[in-house]
Amino acid sequence: MGHLLARAYGNSIVLAHSGGQRKVPYDPPSEIAARRDSRIRKIVRYASRTVPYYRELFESLGVEPPDIRTAGDLDRLPLISKAELSQAPKRFVSESHRGRRAVSFETSGTTGLRLRIEHDRRSLLANIAFSERERALVAAAVGKTIGYRELALGYAGNTLSKVTAYYRAHTYLPVRPDRRFVSVAQPVEAVVRAINDHRPDVLFGYGSYLEALYRLIAASSIRLHRPKLVFYAAEAMSPEGVEFIEEKFELPVYSRYNAVEALKIGFSCEMSHGFHLHDDLCHLRIVDSNGHNLPDGKSGEIVISNLVNHGTVLLNYRLGDIGRLATEACPCGRNLRILEDLQGRVEEVFYLTKDRFVHPRAVWGALKRAPEILRYQLIQHQRERFELRLLTIDEAAFDRARQQVLGPLEALLEPAVIEPVRLEGLGPQEAGKFRPVIAMGPPT
Repeated sequence: MGHLLARAYGNSIVLAHSGGQRKVPYDPPSEIAARRDSRIRKIVRYASRTVPYYRELFESLGVEPPDIRTAGDLDRLPLISKAELSQAPKRFVSESHRGRRAVSFETSGTTGLRLRIEHDRRSLLANIAFSERERALVAAAVGKTIGYRELALGYAGNTLSKVTAYYRAHTYLPVRPDRRFVSVAQPVEAVVRAINDHRPDVLFGYGSYLEALYRLIAASSIRLHRPKLVFYAAEAMSPEGVEFIEEKFELPVYSRYNAVEALKIGFSCEMSHGFHLHDDLCHLRIVDSNGHNLPDGKSGEIVISNLVNHGTVLLNYRLGDIGRLATEACPCGRNLRILEDLQGRVEEVFYLTKDRFVHPRAVWGALKRAPEILRYQLIQHQRERFELRLLTIDEAAFDRARQQVLGPLEALLEPAVIEPVRLEGLGPQEAGKFRPVIAMGPPT
């Protein structure tokens, strides 16, 4: 009975947020801005009452929460770095009932730092409804609204698989895609077999992995089922990779821009490889090296404010990516702002041979089992020789971490030799510049 009640509650949250979601991208900009600013006022009041970091911040700044009324007013609050969040994650978590019951997610991020983010359950469920904005694109590409097949490439315990498992346990949605998960830690041959067996309409995965996969298919005699859509997220695909798949295989390539810190940031459309921003859910601005706002058309650091998550509350958070806001509207007719020239999220693939590669998210899947690892960097010096740099609090923690991760990592990169090295610190890094993996690139 409890399970049925949980699903009924979950469905009620999804339905409460579902109305008009496919219409939202086409709403007048003034309506989108009004919803954004309304959510800003609510999340600021909530954070000032229930989140330790913001409670102390407002007291020290002498700024009252009612003073923060619009997106422009967020400029009065300081920027938050990944290092600050990593060092004291609980200070950003609400002490409210929603915060205490939030669901934990962990990511290595593009900085190699461990980050733990709490998403409150209502926002997780509402995310299903918000996804209708993106699902409209998928439905048009595959020719059906419900019942399409999807194969998602990732690693065990990644954000998508964890979110999907939560949805299956807490909602009853018979129209959800027929989704199958396949680990990028498997050999390419096993991944190809899974795709051919499942015959997906949508092939979903990390940008660099999909690019490497399709380049391998083009250069070999391997047969791969042809989906109707290639969709990447979590990290970018190079512009050359997008063009290659679209022209060589005549497949549309779409993407969404998200992170564990914000499940909805932006999505691409039929007419642009930029990202339409979910600005009423996650406000985004571009700043210079001093944290000052840059005008549209100028590239700078991306700063986000998640307006819907009541677990870990992040306002003015430095995501670590580089991009610029478009100066012109998209011809598709959507009125959501457009983020262009997104940089800093293309991850490097480790090629062991011309026909065998390992994705860095599979590496993280092996490393995340050791909580002693505060930061890591894996460097490929030769095809089968790696250096694993680990930041831990002391030598004993390093020894424990090495024993936990070295075996799984050697199995993943077999027959590679891996030399673990303990670091006292990796030093300060510019946004988007730190490389947790350094690969040699494909053999010529």
